[in-house]
Amino acid sequence: MSKRDYYETLGVAKGASADEIKKGFRTKAKELHPDRNSDNPDAEAQFKEANEAYEVLKDAEKKAAYDRFGHAAFENGMGGGGGQRGGHPGGGDFSSAFSDVFDDLFGDFMGGRGQAGGGRQRASRGADLRYNLRVTLEEAFSGLHKTIKVPTSVACTACDGSGAEGGVEPTTCPTCSGMGKVRAQQGFFTVERTCPTCSGLGQIIKNPCKVCHGHGRIEKDRSLSVNIPAGVETGTRIRLAGEGEAGLRGGPPGDLYIFVEVAPHELFERDGNNLYCRVPVSMAKAALGGAIEVPTIDGGRGRVQIPEGSQSGRQMRLRSKGMPALRGGGVGDMFIELAVETPVNLTARQKDILREFEDLSEDNTNPESGSFFSSVKSFWDGMKG
Repeated sequence: MSKRDYYETLGVAKGASADEIKKGFRTKAKELHPDRNSDNPDAEAQFKEANEAYEVLKDAEKKAAYDRFGHAAFENGMGGGGGQRGGHPGGGDFSSAFSDVFDDLFGDFMGGRGQAGGGRQRASRGADLRYNLRVTLEEAFSGLHKTIKVPTSVACTACDGSGAEGGVEPTTCPTCSGMGKVRAQQGFFTVERTCPTCSGLGQIIKNPCKVCHGHGRIEKDRSLSVNIPAGVETGTRIRLAGEGEAGLRGGPPGDLYIFVEVAPHELFERDGNNLYCRVPVSMAKAALGGAIEVPTIDGGRGRVQIPEGSQSGRQMRLRSKGMPALRGGGVGDMFIELAVETPVNLTARQKDILREFEDLSEDNTNPESGSFFSSVKSFWDGMKG
């Protein structure tokens, strides 16, 4: 079978520039990489074919010979293109071609390219911290100023965060030359891994600080003043920039995130900015109606008028007696839900009065009961029929 044209193999036009050829190989290398084509048995052969084409076209002398004589330039010793093995101009040294686009490929395969300046990591940012803060509903209503203690890592004052005794600057790692990574050849592939000498930092400390042992930071509890705004609710997150863990070897600190949890209340139940309060009332009060006093979240009292004949579950609204909206935006309402209470522990006289009341009651005295038992009678009559 005749060989495919090298330009066609890389998907570029004849006479393409060096940058276009490199870009074409990069695209093909990613497309045909065996790790991405485990279900394609031809991928490896096509991958090698693209490598062979690139080996020729990236070399100006070989490219000129190929443009003039085609594949014949590399058969029977023609062309003088050094490095051919067994008549294949690029078949033996995959790594030399692959290394030209190594960083680009690893940018896709390994989650991103290195940092600017050769990938040096002289200092790394500190970790973000989380602090769980539990507040009462009253505190969430009014807001509060609170001092919290956060266990964290702070910059070592003995070495000014450098990790070296006396604050001396760390030296470049001799293993990775400050890159923080080393490369190793494994068959066809070049593998990049974290430098074992400097743990990816690109630097080493010959004389570590005796206080922080070369880390540039120490463990310590910090006291922070925090303003909790009115209207917070469970799940509210407050960010304190730069109050997290200190950076490694003088790196910038992380952030502190405060997650707020509002504790349940014995009287009020919250739903967004609205509050609900279940208020028990006597049977007589629900039947006759009248005014009752209810508590409000600000510590005050609200007066509510109960209509005659109120049933359990009836709700009444007290406007603007709920929770304030976080960062402004109004105030919610408070809803009073009646719970009609059946009397217990009755005296003999009270029982006599209730029996007399029952005897005097008519269907319109208890309309819901009358309607229910009327439906029950119709149901039983229908079953008999």
